[in-house]
Amino acid sequence: MKAGRTGSLLWSWVQPEERIFKGLLLTLLLGVCWSPGAHSLEVSVGKIPSLEALNGSDVLLPCSFTSCIGYEDLLFRWSYNRNGTLELMLEATIKGPKYEPRILFSDYRVQFAGTSKTNNISIILLNVDFEDSGQYICYAKNPKEKNRVHRATYTLLVVSEMKVVDKTLTTIIASVVGGLIGFLIVFLLGKKLILFAIAKSRERKECLVSSSGIDNTENGPTGTKGNKKPTPKA
Repeated sequence: MKAGRTGSLLWSWVQPEERIFKGLLLTLLLGVCWSPGAHSLEVSVGKIPSLEALNGSDVLLPCSFTSCIGYEDLLFRWSYNRNGTLELMLEATIKGPKYEPRILFSDYRVQFAGTSKTNNISIILLNVDFEDSGQYICYAKNPKEKNRVHRATYTLLVVSEMKVVDKTLTTIIASVVGGLIGFLIVFLLGKKLILFAIAKSRERKECLVSSSGIDNTENGPTGTKGNKKPTPKA
């Protein structure tokens, strides 16, 4: 029996409802992966695309990429935007997910700091100075996605000294919130203790009243026991 015929027979044994469900699921998965712009090649420099760095320090410029269908011979590069002109800083290719990047060009102050295992194509810029302030573009092109191109921009500001963040207001807010929480906890504990004391007091009073009623029932009315004179016989 031919493989195609076997597959047709196996498919015919599947329930119609299950066929519909599997067909819709397959269509949805293919649509998500192949729809224009959906999970195709994307380059990201992180949630915070800017950084202040101290003059003379080494700076990490983060960048990573994702692709729905994978990649082959991926080309990526880092460039510096100097007044509208892009100056190449690093260029490399990655043959596939199991291969590390092959560096084609690198500026003497640039070190590659990523790995293809995590799709990380970050770099380190050594000994930055004030002229290094500006925009850095991370670019990638994936031939497997019909040479789709994507890029992201990271902004660097080189300063002589880091700004000291005034935490006075934060400390005050934290102290007030902590005080309110502490007061609320003490209030709730005090309330529970008071309610517990009241409940115990009520139980004690009910117990005393109940005991008093039992004693009166057993002894009878006051002055009736032993005070009656015997009835004289005729």
